[in-house]
Amino acid sequence: MGQGAGGTPRKRTGGSWYLSVTLLLCGFWKAHSQTDDGKSVYFWETGPWGRCMGSDCGPGGSQSRAVWCAHVDGWTTLHTNCDQGQRPSNQRNCFRVCDWHKDLYDWKLGAWNECVPVSARTFGAPRQFTCSGGEEGIQTREVGCMLKTDGSPAEDAICEYFEPKPRLEQACLIPCPQDCVVSEYSPWTSCSKTCGTGLRNRVRSVLVPPLFGGAGCPNLTEFQSCKPGPCVGPEGLYSLRVGPWSPCALPPTRTARQAKRRKGKGQGLRERGGVKDPETRELIQKKRTRNRLNRQESPFWDIQVGHQTREVTCIHRNGSTVGRNLCIPRELPLTIQSCVLPKDCQVTEWTDWSSCSKTCVDPESLRGNRTRRRQVIQFPVGEGIECPLLEETESCEPQGGTVPPCASYTWRTTEWSDCRVDLLLSQQDRRRSNMTGLCGGGLQTREVYCVQANAELLKYLNNLKEKDKASRPVENKLCTGPVPNRSQRCQIPCPIDCEVSPWGAWGPCVFENCDDQTGKKGFKLRKRQITNEPTGGPGSCPHLVEAMPCDEPSCYKWQLVSLDQCVPDDGKQCGPGAQLPQVQCINSNGEPVDRSLCSSSAALEPVRCELPCARDCVLSDWTPWSTCSQTCSSKTVEGKQMRTRSILAYNAGEGGSLCPNSSALQEVRNCNEHACIVYHWQTGPWGPCTEDPSTASLNTSAGIRPTGDGQGLCSMGVQTRKVMCVRVNVGQVPPKKCPEGPRPSTMRPCQLPCKKDCIVTPFSDWTECLASCDAGGDAVKRKQSRRRLVIQKPSNGGQECPVVLEEERDCEVPKVCPGFRWKTHKWRKCQLVPWFLRKDTPGAQETCGPGLQTRAVSCRQLDGTQADISECLKSAKAMPTITQRCQLPCQDDCQLTNWSKFSSCTADCVGVRTRKRALIGRSKKKDKCKNTQMYPLSETQYCPCDKYNAQPVGKWSDCILPEGGRAESTAGMKVQGDVKECGQGYRYQAMVCYDQDNRLVETSRCNSHGYIEEACIIPCPSDCKLSEWSNWSRCSKSCGSGVKVRSKWLREKPYNGGRPCPKLDHINQAQVYEVVPCQSDCNQYVWVAEPWSVWKVSNVDLKENCGEGVQTRKVRCMLNTVDGPSEAVEDYLCDPEEMPLGARESRLPCPEDCVLNDWGPWSRCSVPCTRNNSRVRTAYTLRYPGVGRQCPEKSDKESCSLNLNCFNYFYNITDWSTCQLSPNAVCGSGIKTRMLDCVRSDGKSVDIKFCEELRLEKNWLMNVSCTVECPVNCQLSAWSTWSECSQTCGLDGKMRRQRSVVQASQGDGRPCPSQMEQWKPCPVRPCYRWQYSPWSECRVESVVCGHGTRYRNLSCFVSDGSSDGESSMVDEELCGSLELAVNGDKTIILKEACTLPCPGECYLMEWSDWSSCVNICVKGAGVDFVSVQVRSRAVLAQEPENLQLCPDQAWESQPCTGGECYEYKWLSSSRPNSSRPVVWCQRSDGLNVTGGCPAMNPPVDNSSCDPPCLMPKSFCSEAGICMCEEGFTEVLSPAGQLDQCAPIPILEIPTAGDKKGDVKTSRAINPTLPTTIQPGRTGRTWYLQPYGPDGKLKMWVYGVAAGAFVLLIFIVSMIYLACKKPKRPQRQRQQNNRLKPLTLAYDGDTDM
Repeated sequence: MGQGAGGTPRKRTGGSWYLSVTLLLCGFWKAHSQTDDGKSVYFWETGPWGRCMGSDCGPGGSQSRAVWCAHVDGWTTLHTNCDQGQRPSNQRNCFRVCDWHKDLYDWKLGAWNECVPVSARTFGAPRQFTCSGGEEGIQTREVGCMLKTDGSPAEDAICEYFEPKPRLEQACLIPCPQDCVVSEYSPWTSCSKTCGTGLRNRVRSVLVPPLFGGAGCPNLTEFQSCKPGPCVGPEGLYSLRVGPWSPCALPPTRTARQAKRRKGKGQGLRERGGVKDPETRELIQKKRTRNRLNRQESPFWDIQVGHQTREVTCIHRNGSTVGRNLCIPRELPLTIQSCVLPKDCQVTEWTDWSSCSKTCVDPESLRGNRTRRRQVIQFPVGEGIECPLLEETESCEPQGGTVPPCASYTWRTTEWSDCRVDLLLSQQDRRRSNMTGLCGGGLQTREVYCVQANAELLKYLNNLKEKDKASRPVENKLCTGPVPNRSQRCQIPCPIDCEVSPWGAWGPCVFENCDDQTGKKGFKLRKRQITNEPTGGPGSCPHLVEAMPCDEPSCYKWQLVSLDQCVPDDGKQCGPGAQLPQVQCINSNGEPVDRSLCSSSAALEPVRCELPCARDCVLSDWTPWSTCSQTCSSKTVEGKQMRTRSILAYNAGEGGSLCPNSSALQEVRNCNEHACIVYHWQTGPWGPCTEDPSTASLNTSAGIRPTGDGQGLCSMGVQTRKVMCVRVNVGQVPPKKCPEGPRPSTMRPCQLPCKKDCIVTPFSDWTECLASCDAGGDAVKRKQSRRRLVIQKPSNGGQECPVVLEEERDCEVPKVCPGFRWKTHKWRKCQLVPWFLRKDTPGAQETCGPGLQTRAVSCRQLDGTQADISECLKSAKAMPTITQRCQLPCQDDCQLTNWSKFSSCTADCVGVRTRKRALIGRSKKKDKCKNTQMYPLSETQYCPCDKYNAQPVGKWSDCILPEGGRAESTAGMKVQGDVKECGQGYRYQAMVCYDQDNRLVETSRCNSHGYIEEACIIPCPSDCKLSEWSNWSRCSKSCGSGVKVRSKWLREKPYNGGRPCPKLDHINQAQVYEVVPCQSDCNQYVWVAEPWSVWKVSNVDLKENCGEGVQTRKVRCMLNTVDGPSEAVEDYLCDPEEMPLGARESRLPCPEDCVLNDWGPWSRCSVPCTRNNSRVRTAYTLRYPGVGRQCPEKSDKESCSLNLNCFNYFYNITDWSTCQLSPNAVCGSGIKTRMLDCVRSDGKSVDIKFCEELRLEKNWLMNVSCTVECPVNCQLSAWSTWSECSQTCGLDGKMRRQRSVVQASQGDGRPCPSQMEQWKPCPVRPCYRWQYSPWSECRVESVVCGHGTRYRNLSCFVSDGSSDGESSMVDEELCGSLELAVNGDKTIILKEACTLPCPGECYLMEWSDWSSCVNICVKGAGVDFVSVQVRSRAVLAQEPENLQLCPDQAWESQPCTGGECYEYKWLSSSRPNSSRPVVWCQRSDGLNVTGGCPAMNPPVDNSSCDPPCLMPKSFCSEAGICMCEEGFTEVLSPAGQLDQCAPIPILEIPTAGDKKGDVKTSRAINPTLPTTIQPGRTGRTWYLQPYGPDGKLKMWVYGVAAGAFVLLIFIVSMIYLACKKPKRPQRQRQQNNRLKPLTLAYDGDTDM
């Protein structure tokens, strides 16, 4: 395919472009069919290969594909049109993959290659790149499918069948080159010479090594020549140089034999010249045997003493070696010494792996461990290689088919305890109520314990007989699953109290038994009904019948229904007559019965009456008798009742019968004359359910399995109670006084509950006995315990629980405390270098001089018995040294005795003590030995000071309540009951004890137990306190259904985490309401009207005594009872609408006038009310009129009018009450009630009977159960045991303990406290540690230079453990319990070889300390590359001529952790008396460094800008102003100084040669090309800078953008108008009038 110059594809003719794209993108086969002009028109196309098919797995499969001939235009044609020779195959062999190949083949992942910058992979010249932090890159790897067995490659398709091919490349970050960073120079050293020409040096160290191709380190040393002054005498040109010691070697064997022989002879002589006494000889022999046994030659140490030598040469200042005689004659240093021949450590082969510590199969549990060991054959001696690890551990799983499954553990629970309501009571309720009779919602608890769960233990769940074989409790920590609930809510059913109706009216006097009517004594009865059935049946209700003895009983009697009208005797028109009674026969309950039953009772006689004549006085009928004033009579009280009548018309003056006087208008009679003696039956409570002796059923606990609540019922029993006859207000009387009919029963059947035996778990295993020893190595006595739990408590006479639930016993005390120690044996004789080797050494003597001595070391148990050496290696401290240098004193040496003990102290702190030694033998006479400075004979030191001072340290701990012996059971987890959670506790502050040197010591030295204690108070939570319930308000309606309310007021808000208050009223936030519906009897209060008064005639006609007049009567509101209205009450209690009239105007009939009685009641309007209906009332004639006079209408009629005299009725239902609980309940199940109300159509509530008469439908639910949420207080676990101290020593150690929420608070329960963790300080313990002293100067014995040794000491230091705390040196015994290691390094090095440079030598200094750890990172991006620390060795020179011979400086780095990420920046300050500022680089931790800061371009040295231009991409212009480089714009600070150089965004137009044609904008790194600068033209290339100095877009940018937008709209509009089609003409004649298309010419000017 051809490409244009610009790199874009050229389009071919004849469809070649399409063909090229097809070949490139689809990868199809291509075969040309040639036409005459040689161009291809047809080619072969293929589909994708199908699935590999075949009968066998592996390489024998085959796959096929479709092949067809296609035209270049894309359509399919006949095969014959394509070249058959070019036809691709449609079938090939393939590898058929099967599922089992997954185990044979897998992807082989190569390592990731080096990270390659993205810019290096893009086409074209790489652009200039400034590294900031890191450069994005890509790294690749090779991925291929392979056969696992031999790693041979396979087809990728095989692996892709199971898993997609892993990615081949990933993004990475290439860190920027990190230049070497060095510190500031040290001060100049003094001149290397005191005269002549010398050198001064100053050095610096490497802080960050060069990384990732950064610049190398500069010189670490700077030299400066110095001339202190001319030399007076000759300069010291020569010096003795000591060479290094040669390796240790054994002397020749012959000499060794001679020495041995000499040694043997000496021993024989000594023995022969010894004591001859046989007893003494035997004692000596025993002692030697014991010593030999004591000092057994250990097979682990093959110690051979050899010798080593060194050279001593004379060196000129220029470094050349000269004859030794040129060096000033002096005593030569030692050139031969004894040494221990180095032996490397040798170990045996590894033993076989031990069996796995895990012996069961369970993939869920942790893996086990197995170990293998090897023994030491030869310990390292001298400088030999140390021993490798002697024990190796790896994780394992048990192997083999017979491995049993692991024991799994599960939680078990005891049965739930009884339901307790008192746990839910608030503080106020606890104080207020007695705890008996509580009911409703409560809490019940149980214990949770852990058991081993396997098949055998499941039996007891299924078979009750096995239940006594409950599982054995184990440690709770073995159970891992969620802990079952240890408390749950429960319900104690509240007893429903019996409620009874008020007493009914006394009935008539009846026989006790109507079938047996003998005797004259009877009873009047009154009854009441049960309105609320109680829980235990009606037996707990009060008596429902009361009886009163009476005389003349009768079971049936005649009842007067009405009296007929008065009929005058003898058929006269008026005068005396009789009224016939209408009667019916009723029984004692008032129910009509057959008339024949009253045949024995006397019939009611006709009632005498008088029908007034025309001139007679007319009286009204008698009113009914009033209710009896008393229900019974006594000596002082009698019952009375009364009736009245009134005058309706006066008689005529003459001839008529006269009206009676007022006393005759009223009649009074006695009533209820029987005595006030009332009897009733009284019952006692039912007794316990006992076995009925008449039944033979057995009550055993094994027969029937109890129900879920454990209260299984097993057989029937009986209950009895007392029944007695009681006279009211007197007491018990004989039973015959009470009627026999309503006598209650004294016995009833009942069901007996099953017996429940106590069930306990077996005892848990004994707790572990951990053998422990005190400081003296004696075993400490400890105790072990075991416990069991009660799973089921006994009840109903079952077997009681055992008393002992916990047992304790002493642990067996081990005879020997576990532990091992090293035992050192006596030092052997000091071994010198063989004399023949050192006899040529000047000053050497055969029998004296420096040597080496060895000793044996063995391993012992703490009680001293022999133990294997490997035990001490594992558990003892560092092994003691087995060799040491020694000195056999020569005759010329000074010999002294050992130091005596120090003298006793007379006074602490101020006194002194001394110790002494003395010269021995000839040394006493030698002058050099008498030099007390060299050989002091006494030492004096201050007496040890035992002055200690204690002081508190750290913060006060939390307030901690005393424990009170509440340790959590290991076998069961209990719910926190009424655990004391507040009150007086103690808080602790650590005490620290210092000695007189202000060094930390054990607190016991200050007679302190480590704490100051201070009493503190944990405030107790106080619950919300409300008042008692107020009394219920009166019912809101006097008739029908209303509501009554009672309330509580807030008395005290909660504090200290007490129970919150219930939801309060939003107005005063203080009142809690209870609202219940109530029913008021509409007939409770009634109007009672007395008879009308005598007429008061207004126009007085004394003769006639008639005419218009007024009548009045008294109307009172009275309380209605079952016996009728009883007492007057306030008028407002009666319905004012129904109040009868108290006065009326009417006409008093005159003589001869017709007189009617008062109108009767209105008849009732029929419902529904319509205008067509009417109601009537009637009257009848009492006195007929005289001649010629007429009676008025005897009936009155009025139409029925809705809500005036006719009413519709319907039921209304009230709202639900609040949830009502039993008075003894706190929460739980309650009941909500509502009531039906009968409402008249005018909205007035009326008596329910009006709705009941209409038999209206009522299908509402009147009661519904409800729940009041229980206020469950937060329940916490017990505090855990105190944790180990957070630090083993120091001032800041803390012990902590936790508790957890077992039951979160619910409802208005007390919330959980916020403090779930407590801490207290640990007793302060001094922090002891081994610490090196600084290295000594390099010591070369008595000569100037050469190979020497430097030393340091290992000392015990004490500190307070804080990071900035100072350490003080203390006695080594205090570190005796520590492992011999410095900062974790067990290899203790107290001396090392060093080189003391000879005068004039140029040499490397000692290594600097390791630098602080530095993290190479991208600040702010969270990318860390590496953390590294470095140390370096600088060069020191002493002679200017020897500078060429100096070695190279050195540095070495090592990885580290926790490095700090630093930044570097330029700083400057004005130098006094100089126009040039000082510029330096500073690290972000404030350290001045060289290297690390960005390169300054151009250099600031030639600048005169003040302040200097330190911003990246800035430079100082000729005008002395800081400006930015090309491609960057200046952003100025408010003070007008350069703040930063911001890159200028530019628009980049893609060209034909640009591969990145899709890039719209880019950031200008260096947008000016060389061609933009014309030859001979200077100055900078200008850019349109869209950003102002403040970094915001300039105003002209917005203007240009707006103008371009308007121009674009204009062009689009013009194009639209130009291209728009003209409308077709409607008529032909208008064709000439068509508008021509508008054409506009645009010349590029925007002002058109």
